[in-house]
Amino acid sequence: MNVNFAERAHNHNWKLDPIVRSLLDTDFYKLLMLQFIWKNFPATPVTSEIHNRTIRVRLADRISAAALREQMEHVRGLRFLRSELVWLAGNTFYGVKQIFQPAFLEWLENSFQLSDYEISEHDGQLVIRFSGLWSEVTMWEVYSLAIVSEMKTRSALAELTELELDVLYARAKTRLWDKIELLRHVPDLRLSDFGTRRRHSFLWQEYAVEALASALNLPGQAPRMSGTSNTALAYKHNLEAIGTNAHELPMAMAAMASRGSDEDLRQSQYDVLKLWQQSYGGELLIMLPDTFGTSQFLQGAPDWTARWTGERVDSKDPFEAGDEYIAWLLQRGEDPRKKRLIASDGLDVDDITRLHQYFNGRIRFSAGWGTLLTNDFRDCHPRGEDTFEPISLVCKLTSADGIPTVKLSDNPRKSTGPVEQIARYRRVFNSPVLAETPVLV
Repeated sequence: MNVNFAERAHNHNWKLDPIVRSLLDTDFYKLLMLQFIWKNFPATPVTSEIHNRTIRVRLADRISAAALREQMEHVRGLRFLRSELVWLAGNTFYGVKQIFQPAFLEWLENSFQLSDYEISEHDGQLVIRFSGLWSEVTMWEVYSLAIVSEMKTRSALAELTELELDVLYARAKTRLWDKIELLRHVPDLRLSDFGTRRRHSFLWQEYAVEALASALNLPGQAPRMSGTSNTALAYKHNLEAIGTNAHELPMAMAAMASRGSDEDLRQSQYDVLKLWQQSYGGELLIMLPDTFGTSQFLQGAPDWTARWTGERVDSKDPFEAGDEYIAWLLQRGEDPRKKRLIASDGLDVDDITRLHQYFNGRIRFSAGWGTLLTNDFRDCHPRGEDTFEPISLVCKLTSADGIPTVKLSDNPRKSTGPVEQIARYRRVFNSPVLAETPVLV
């Protein structure tokens, strides 16, 4: 891929590309979850909201609400192309053909729409809220995060001269290559791009993914860059589309179950898995146990969950979480070497290599390399400013079927929900407050 990033950013007469160019420009797990929601919860209303955890960065001072609305309206006007739907229908994902049902693809083509939204400002931050049917709201998560992230980038780019832009991108390319060079010498490595939602830009993500695949996937060797979570890039560049599910599902099902008894609430985290395995199997049976605390999840998990393919680690220390999962598998009579462990929270190249060395031969380890692959411009600013540093931007459900949602997490800094509901969830799930750890991205 040969893009003159500096020239493209400097030429302000150039009509800037829309940030989201295709409805496939999202994480693959959102499509899997959308089919799950379409099938099981077609009439459930939800709300979700963007939250900037890096509060020192006042996004409302950098991003125009009118320009943001223009980008979001562009996305609302997009439709799935027939060629994209044919690819979804005929391609093999995780070794499975026709993972998407014909009726679902027909619905995508003829009936899918994104919900309305509200944009406001509070204390220097943008407040972006989505409300509607769950099937209309869920896809906004990645689209909106990618839009806000790239608009922050474009605001900072507009302040630089063409020479400064050259320096910025030269430094960023050098940093990316230095990271790739380290990974090239790690045998049996397995990693994927997870960097869509907080990327520097679409074009930079595409550049990083192509560079990674070109350097790590050599002819005659097993690919070490196994794919990308970005469905549009997987489609365009013939890569594996990577992804399973996220915290959104247990958060919503727990909220709806919270109308009942405490036992109904506690069991909801396993009810999600029952429903998921009715739709998917094999490599898509990956648990995400930290929504309400990993340890309590594993301690109370039914025996059949040990037969699932693996676990994704998000908010817990991945070394600790991996050891905990391996010990749990051994207690359940399962061979960890046949299972998969995926780490994905704020990883950079040093974390990836250390985790690979620690778990290699003990479990099938793989890394989801996110923001620090697609948006690591730290210390690249030619004037030494921090305007290109990535921020911790998330979009989370705030209610499902009219009930507030909660996420406890293994890191209290990532907890969300009303205080009184968080207290109930901690009691019901027997999930104590653990030590806080910094959230970089």
